[in-house]
Amino acid sequence: MERRALLEVKHLNSFYEEGNAGKRRKQVLQDVSFSLYQGEILGLVGESGSGKTTLSRAIVGLLRDYTGELLLHTATPPQMVFQDPYSSLNPAHTIGWILEEPLRVKGGMAKAGRKAQVGEMLDKIGLGPEYAHRKPHELSGGQRQRVAIAAAVIAGPELLVADEPVSALDVTIQAQILELLLSLRQELQLSYLFISHDLNVIYQICDRVLVMNHGEIVEENTVQELFANPRHPYTKQLLAAAK
Repeated sequence: MERRALLEVKHLNSFYEEGNAGKRRKQVLQDVSFSLYQGEILGLVGESGSGKTTLSRAIVGLLRDYTGELLLHTATPPQMVFQDPYSSLNPAHTIGWILEEPLRVKGGMAKAGRKAQVGEMLDKIGLGPEYAHRKPHELSGGQRQRVAIAAAVIAGPELLVADEPVSALDVTIQAQILELLLSLRQELQLSYLFISHDLNVIYQICDRVLVMNHGEIVEENTVQELFANPRHPYTKQLLAAAK
């Protein structure tokens, strides 16, 4: 059975202006091509500055200055989960308001239906209905990341871009958030682009892996094959550092 591609990236290049007068253009992404398929978790790994976040911003529409093709075969736009949930959650509003907002934007649902869906989502992420009345500063880091994930998925996207979603958390909470992402993937039929600099985290959650270095995809393989038989020197270097 042929897999359906949700995302196709073809020969993507991106640049930014460098210098006070913006006279010099520096290339960030270099001829990036890959596909992400329905139901899979595709890992994107590389050191800080390798271009991972630039690529993620292009995919969710936050970056427009690129050449090449970025084709989304989804009924709804992809959503993003960021590394720091506190910066992505409005501190002035309650968790209930934050989770209801994507449903208000989407439209087509009465207030009672939105509130019921918020309650269901709080259950799905392991928080009780009482959390609807709390504000982000009243939650722990792990709880805030649960809410950030819920806000990203509540309106029903098919593709979630997770940019370092567990790197700010301790190891125990990391494991809980990864388990939540796997559970939501199954329950909501989600696909993920999962971005991390940590190969150990990539191994735990991903099906396939892209390795990025200096804005270029230098290796692509299944997670098992990549760990057992890395081909590119940069991948071997990352694996050695992770041991």
